[in-house]
Amino acid sequence: MFDMIRVVPVKLRPQWSIRRYDAGDQELFSGDLVLVQVEERETFGCVCGEVRPIPEQEIQVPLPKVIRKATPEEISIYSQRLILEKDVYEYCYERIKERELPMNLVTVEEIPEEGKIMVYFTAEGRVDFRALVKDLVKRFRTRIEMRQIGVRNQAKMVGGIGSCGRVICCCAFMQNFDPVSIKMAKDQGLPLNPSKISGMCGRLMCCLGFEQALYEEESKSFPPVGSRIKTEAVEGKVSRINILNRTLVVLTDTGIEREIRLEEIQ
Repeated sequence: MFDMIRVVPVKLRPQWSIRRYDAGDQELFSGDLVLVQVEERETFGCVCGEVRPIPEQEIQVPLPKVIRKATPEEISIYSQRLILEKDVYEYCYERIKERELPMNLVTVEEIPEEGKIMVYFTAEGRVDFRALVKDLVKRFRTRIEMRQIGVRNQAKMVGGIGSCGRVICCCAFMQNFDPVSIKMAKDQGLPLNPSKISGMCGRLMCCLGFEQALYEEESKSFPPVGSRIKTEAVEGKVSRINILNRTLVVLTDTGIEREIRLEEIQ
């Protein structure tokens, strides 16, 4: 009999990414505000699903624990933080526009334990934001730290729905970005149309990387594109393969394309 661990999904700021936590013996419900450990500091998170018992052997790495539910006083303080962050965002947006700075404001996060406010932005190159920081410090009387992020991190923080109809992967569960190449799209037989294979960030969709290992393994069962094959029904050159359907298209010497199943040549 395997031990069961009570696992709960928790949304974290500023990315609003969802991570799994060990709920322990605590009774937690969707919408509860909780304190959790992230890296070296405690932070607020919001329970966004049911607590589910999962066999311990199915969990590959130890899960961090939910420390406890937030108290009413902590919830009140957290609400004030959100109001402050909203004010900083709106004022910062106005100053960026008035100063005509070549940058796009993404989000703002207060980190009370470090006594500072983080301002996340994107830009095509380096930006001289010293005057902007002076404006913010003068207005809010606290330390301001500007952090330039990439477009993939921007999508992770902003969130949204992908072309698949689900919450984008980087916001739902991904913690790191792995390289994705156009070769993956070619290997998977996808149309090389940017609008079809790009995510909200404008970069190649991360899910191409998730599926690449399967395509590489399954492609070993197929004859290479361009090779000649001969079966009882057809003879010619392989022009295309469809790994998911386990079929391939053969161009015969008469110029006719025939689709056959992989099993027909094995």
